[in-house]
Amino acid sequence: MNPTRLIDLLETHQLVSKTMTIERGAYLCHAGMVSTDIYYLTEGSVQAYVLENEEEQIIRFGYKDNIIVALDSFLSGAPSSFYMQALKKTTAKVIQKEHFMAFIQAHTDHLKLWAGLLEDLVLQQIEREIDILTTAPKERYERVLQRSPQLFQEIPHKYIANYLRMSPETLSRLKKS
Repeated sequence: MNPTRLIDLLETHQLVSKTMTIERGAYLCHAGMVSTDIYYLTEGSVQAYVLENEEEQIIRFGYKDNIIVALDSFLSGAPSSFYMQALKKTTAKVIQKEHFMAFIQAHTDHLKLWAGLLEDLVLQQIEREIDILTTAPKERYERVLQRSPQLFQEIPHKYIANYLRMSPETLSRLKKS
């Protein structure tokens, strides 16, 4: 599902509760925090990461026209395992879970929309798991480049290197080859 189309539909039904600006380095969510809002990014970029041995391990990015959510907390209502941090000044439209859930339960077409969103998320997660399990750095790089070329335009390379589980120098060499 095209996120822009979804947001247009949600705005038509007046589900966007506010538009917020997140300064570079500020957090939308911390690990241990319950976070059930949906964020549609209209500009800027966000990283979602976990801490492992006190080091950031980036698991997802969001940038212009992407939806980002602490999915573990959104689905369960429990505290999230993720940190979501703005990599640059970011503007986001915010949809509250309770309004979104009432919307999708109000009509079968809306339930189909939700099912499509969940399918997309599951497929993205499967692709990410394959990325992580792929041993060769070049193959990881090529998979992500093919799937998300805009990522390389929107996100600083040091963060992409972390996401790809390689050093910035290795990423630089791969880009040159």
